[in-house]
Amino acid sequence: MRRTLLAVLFMLAWTGLALADDKELRIFTWSEYMDEPKMSADFEAATGIKVKIDVYESNEDMIAKLQAGGVSQYDIIVPSSYVLPTLNGLNLIQPLDHAKIPNLGNVMEQFRTMEMDKGNAYTVPWQWGTVGIMYNKQKVSPEAASSWSVIFDPAKHPGSFWLLDDARTTMNAALAYLGFPMNTTDPAQIKKAADLLTVVKNSKGCSGFKTGVGGKNDVVAGTADLAVVFNGDAIRDVEEAPDKFGFLVPKEGGEVWVDLMAIPAKAPNPDAAHKWINWILEPKVGAELSNYNRYATPNQAALPYILPEDLKNREIYPDDETMTRLHYVVDLGAATRLYDEAWTWVKSH
Repeated sequence: MRRTLLAVLFMLAWTGLALADDKELRIFTWSEYMDEPKMSADFEAATGIKVKIDVYESNEDMIAKLQAGGVSQYDIIVPSSYVLPTLNGLNLIQPLDHAKIPNLGNVMEQFRTMEMDKGNAYTVPWQWGTVGIMYNKQKVSPEAASSWSVIFDPAKHPGSFWLLDDARTTMNAALAYLGFPMNTTDPAQIKKAADLLTVVKNSKGCSGFKTGVGGKNDVVAGTADLAVVFNGDAIRDVEEAPDKFGFLVPKEGGEVWVDLMAIPAKAPNPDAAHKWINWILEPKVGAELSNYNRYATPNQAALPYILPEDLKNREIYPDDETMTRLHYVVDLGAATRLYDEAWTWVKSH
């Protein structure tokens, strides 16, 4: 009888924990990517589900955490589009249930037909943007910052600068400067880009590599003259001090990227994850997200609620001419190994 009572009490306690878990959503995302306190509170008010957020600074860190057990700890992740084949290949994410995402129709057509996930079988777009150079106007001229040569030509280096600690993004910047196609699979071209990066990394002006918002923060603090950054990370500070800071996409071209929402394969609360995705796709919520982080929205229905000055800002929504110089990072299959080896060489020499 005592065993039966203990068993019942255990089951009741376990059920209570399970119900408690049903009221919590765990998100693993990039730092400074949304107004965490407000959006968490708003989502809880709309659904009754509490939000807990952990952050990472690179796709590689995110994947490593998932492989180390995070796949069963988080309900939402925000990977970049080019790592989607890796996530699928490692069985780290699960298919989406479109019946639970009625707002999916709000997604712009261009983001519903992306080659890496046509029809949004596994992902829904979060935000998109570009990579460029944030610079201190007192130390670097707009003319200098308009070319990758300010990074890759030692004769044009400012006092100090940071490279972005992202293998494909930084390799592609070097390739663009050298006049090679981004996403090339030519071993000779990849080697030349790696050799160039190694020289630059060891140059007097280079402070090294920083992830996420680190380089931007140093430019703002005055400890670096420029940094390779994601556009949204720079724009908020540029607008607060337009006479002091600037941001430009170099004339040689560069990267346009898309970050996605996905649900880990063993997510503890996939129903809450679907509710989060659908909620983010609400027009006003999607606009609030972009109005805060200053990245472009992939949500067509959100556009009427985007700040008018942001819609006109070509650093957020590039014009057609700029878009012709930008390229998505794509999965290269077996050729990805060439970039991994090149990046390892750069970091170790």
